[in-house]
Amino acid sequence: MSADSSPLVGSTPASYGTLTIGTSLDPLNSSFSSVRLSGYCGSPWRVVGYYVVVWVMAGIPLLLFWWKPAWGVWLRLQPCTLARAETLVIEIRDKEDSSWQLYTVQVQTEAISEGSLELPPQTQAEDGCSQVAVGAVPEGAWKDTAQLHRNEEAVSGQQQVLRYYLFQGRRYIWIETQQAFCQVSLLDHGRTCDDIHHSRSGLSLRDQTVRKTIYGPNVISVPVKSYPQLLVDEALNPYYGFQAFSIGLWLADHYYWYALCIFLISSISICLSLYKTRKQSQTLRDMVKLSMQVCVCRPGGEKEWVDSSELVPGDCMMLPQEGGLMPCDAALVAGECMVNESSLTGESIPVLKTALLEGPVPYCPETHRRHTLFCGTLILQARAFIGPHVLAVVTRTGFCTAKGGLVSSILHPRPIKFKFYKHSMKFVAALSVLALLGTIYSVFILYRNRVPVNEIVIRALDLVTVVVPPALPAAMTVCTLYAQSRLQRRGIFCIHPLRINLGGKVRLVCFDKTGTLTEDGLDVMGVVPLKGQAFLPLVPEPRRLPMGPLLRALATCHALSRLQDTPVGDPMDLRMVESTGWVMEEGPAADSAFGTQVLTVMRPPVPDSQLQGMEEPPPPVSILSRFPFSSTLQRMNVVVAWLGATQPEAYVKGSPELVAGLCNPETVPTNFAQMLQSYTAAGYRVVALAGKPLPIAPSLEAAQQLTRDTVEHELSLLGLLVMRNLLKPQTTPVIQALRKTGIRTVMVTGDNLQTAITVAQSCGMVGAQEHLLIIHATPPERGQPASLEFLPVESSVAVNGPKDPDQAASYILEPEPRSSHLALSGLTFGVLMKHFPRLLPKVLVQGTVFARMAPEQKTELVCELQKLQYCVGMCGDGANDCGALKAADVGISLSQAEASVVSPFTSSVANIECVPMVIREGRCSLDTSFSVFKYMALYSLTQFMSVLILYTINTNLGDMQFLAIDLVITTTVAVLMSRTGPALALGRARPPGALISVPVLSSLLLQVALVAGVQLGGYFLTVAQPWFVPLNRTVPAPDNLPNYENTVVFSVSSFQYLILAAAVSKGAPFRRPLYTNVPFLVTLVLLGSILVGLLLAPGLLRGPLMLRNIADTCFKLLLLGLVAFNFVGAFMLESVLDQCLPVCLRWLWPKRASKKRFKQLEAELVEQPWPPPTGSRQ
Repeated sequence: MSADSSPLVGSTPASYGTLTIGTSLDPLNSSFSSVRLSGYCGSPWRVVGYYVVVWVMAGIPLLLFWWKPAWGVWLRLQPCTLARAETLVIEIRDKEDSSWQLYTVQVQTEAISEGSLELPPQTQAEDGCSQVAVGAVPEGAWKDTAQLHRNEEAVSGQQQVLRYYLFQGRRYIWIETQQAFCQVSLLDHGRTCDDIHHSRSGLSLRDQTVRKTIYGPNVISVPVKSYPQLLVDEALNPYYGFQAFSIGLWLADHYYWYALCIFLISSISICLSLYKTRKQSQTLRDMVKLSMQVCVCRPGGEKEWVDSSELVPGDCMMLPQEGGLMPCDAALVAGECMVNESSLTGESIPVLKTALLEGPVPYCPETHRRHTLFCGTLILQARAFIGPHVLAVVTRTGFCTAKGGLVSSILHPRPIKFKFYKHSMKFVAALSVLALLGTIYSVFILYRNRVPVNEIVIRALDLVTVVVPPALPAAMTVCTLYAQSRLQRRGIFCIHPLRINLGGKVRLVCFDKTGTLTEDGLDVMGVVPLKGQAFLPLVPEPRRLPMGPLLRALATCHALSRLQDTPVGDPMDLRMVESTGWVMEEGPAADSAFGTQVLTVMRPPVPDSQLQGMEEPPPPVSILSRFPFSSTLQRMNVVVAWLGATQPEAYVKGSPELVAGLCNPETVPTNFAQMLQSYTAAGYRVVALAGKPLPIAPSLEAAQQLTRDTVEHELSLLGLLVMRNLLKPQTTPVIQALRKTGIRTVMVTGDNLQTAITVAQSCGMVGAQEHLLIIHATPPERGQPASLEFLPVESSVAVNGPKDPDQAASYILEPEPRSSHLALSGLTFGVLMKHFPRLLPKVLVQGTVFARMAPEQKTELVCELQKLQYCVGMCGDGANDCGALKAADVGISLSQAEASVVSPFTSSVANIECVPMVIREGRCSLDTSFSVFKYMALYSLTQFMSVLILYTINTNLGDMQFLAIDLVITTTVAVLMSRTGPALALGRARPPGALISVPVLSSLLLQVALVAGVQLGGYFLTVAQPWFVPLNRTVPAPDNLPNYENTVVFSVSSFQYLILAAAVSKGAPFRRPLYTNVPFLVTLVLLGSILVGLLLAPGLLRGPLMLRNIADTCFKLLLLGLVAFNFVGAFMLESVLDQCLPVCLRWLWPKRASKKRFKQLEAELVEQPWPPPTGSRQ
């Protein structure tokens, strides 16, 4: 179930007041595996107990309930059935994690008078009860009724009550008969295309009012909180709460300057955060906000202008010819529109939308994408043909629209489940436990030193602020901000910075082919005409073809349109029409050419001057109807006519395999498969053209009544269009670089399988010495079960043309399992998903080429790869890849837009060089995050050691000393150490994802031991000096400052912060060397020089830092020698751990089997190769 797109409905409640929903039926739009919906209502006794608890605990529970609202609901309200619930607790479990996310929502009610719910007689239920006027009654579980809730008060007043709640912008209403809440958009589930067309007359005012009550206003509202509200939210953040607690302690302990500085920094940080948050909300609101006047139809032929917020599903809109922004999702029922959908898909090429065909087929926005106008898209122009107006029936409004779904995903992003983030929380918890132990020790020591109780409490709590670094979240954020900035300078924009770290764990990258691996444009290589049942030689210039069906098909079988006197549309269609020399006309000229209204007129080129007068020029051809290209059907068709023609003709263009299957076998040459193989094997893109005459009148009205099945029945093959799609020059080097580093590369395309294989071999996805097998699946038919066939590439004729099992079985090729690749089509992928689910993982682990994949299949593939625990990257052009780009862990859209909501990353440079860049930055950012986390932990533990040593002798660090350590040294170093850029080349090694691991913990423990040893060594050396004078233990700090013990511990520990920063900032293999980070290096040298000067000749800084003068120069040099020992020891520890620890671990603990599913499968395939020998069947 998705919080955005799935119904909150399910089976019988599992327990009292709880509705449990299983796995979502829509894996493409969902990232959640299950949902629990629990109902709660008021209880006077619980309310009294709630306020008693809050009063007794001085309001502290209110803060907890602010962070965890569900806790307050559980304490204040009692469980009840969903039918009586006033508050709901929604528990959502992510499909990749076992933890539950809790949300609380209020159930809202709205009374509706009984009369307003009366429906026409045909929609009355058998028992006489009226149903809600919400259009078509849903199928299945919803078919019996959609009655609203009726309570006792409402019954007495002859009213019904609509119960609903809002969750992440979506509205869910209560369905009484199902005893469950339903997402309001599903009330129209099951509407057919006929139902959509029946709504052309529009809604009455009464129906419109009822629907608006149920569906809500057509508004995508982005909340923009006021500054006081934002201040409350920010101030109650646990991070700032901890800061406020710390500042209070420091003030009580007389650390006024330190507390003042931290207060100022926190205040500035809060102000900047408030400004940025509000500005982002305002920007998003201004981008989303859309209020306009639209013209809607009313029964009886009336028109009414209403605000776009008043639109409801079922309204029929009249679209102006000049176009404009769409305020909702709507199905086009009359006319054509040219639409720019770049705001949703990132694809800037305008798309032609045609009228939805009537029929009993269920309407689906994705299936009927070519007939659906999506909210937020820009209509460039609208043209009416039959009737005076362009009409569109509203299907979805508000957050239920495509644009609403994108905005909801921005406002409520999917939480990132990453081991590093989980471990960082556990590590902070471990530091808290350490702080507790330190607190116990400090209480014991301070009590033994006879410190007053109030001082003991303050000092003990102060130790917590030392061990748990309050600046840790800010330091971790800086890592990703640097990476984001570097990517932006290279033309790669990121709208989800947290996903940068995920880029460092990518193990598999899926690539679209056309426009991603290959050039966007296509060059026409020529046309292969047909004469009888034989192919003629290739004609390089289609304009040289004789006038006939093939030339007319090339000139008219497209979905181009004219926009400001410029043809726009699919690049392949543009190149095809350009190759014929024909010119397109629209508008008034189209009417006069054929004598009746038509969609478009295609005029042949003007003949050469030498040929004028010798023969009559061919007449222009008019397009009467067209069915645009569908990725699912892989074809398009048109109906055309011209002066002098006795009847119109239909032309079809599309996938050669499918078009040949629609043709009369007698018109398909016997060598069709071989001819197709000869071109696709060379990497050319081949499109087949077919046609037939139609026994109808040559009029727009007659052509518009035709169905697609009628047009595509018993066609005659006309020829093949051969186009060349060259690889981009950057493709091969990038693919080879990725494969060398152990990153799998997979092609996912809608193109022909053999063409995809050739491209995969050309770019290096499949090496020259590597074997490639084609899997061909046959769905169950005629009582035969589904079967699989494995064919070597040499016999791919069996896939692209009529299959000959005997011929296929004659090929015997034994590929090496470790270097074999699998190639399959979308049809085979669908059969594997449905009939061979156990074999699917083995196919996915070896699959390299996935061809003829529909957009939804691309998304399914990404989801299935993620189930095998791959960290999946996806790179595409953003058009047919939207679902896959959003589903992938790291989606990269190649778009000219600066930033696209389609995917986390958008590259303005349209080639795949951005992929290794993102991976290198991800590895660098992840490795830097480890280093910063280690440094912040070591900084806290170093200061913890210093404070414990000083507590033991009843003193502490001074106010300005804390300030110098935390702000001047640590903060500066932590911010600058993240500036180191990524390594120049990708390596096979990957940064670890687990923070709690033997290498990390070993490094921390050994470095802490070294730090403690050096500090204690400095302390005991000081005590052993003849000039040493002990401090006055009867006076607490800071009154006993300056003293020798404090001066030495502060001086030595200050050097240690710099040493640790340098030691954990190693460069290779994921980052550049340390010396390339010039600001960081200069800062280390500068601060180190200041500390050396401070030790040897304190000068003016001795007073503010409360340091005691040490006159013994030999002792000072001895301390510097101790610091040098610490420096060498820290670097040696890191070097030894890097070089020797992995070897020792492998010797002590032999490598265990990986827990990742794909690695287990790879190990199984090494022991037991699969698939079986080629030519076999399963």
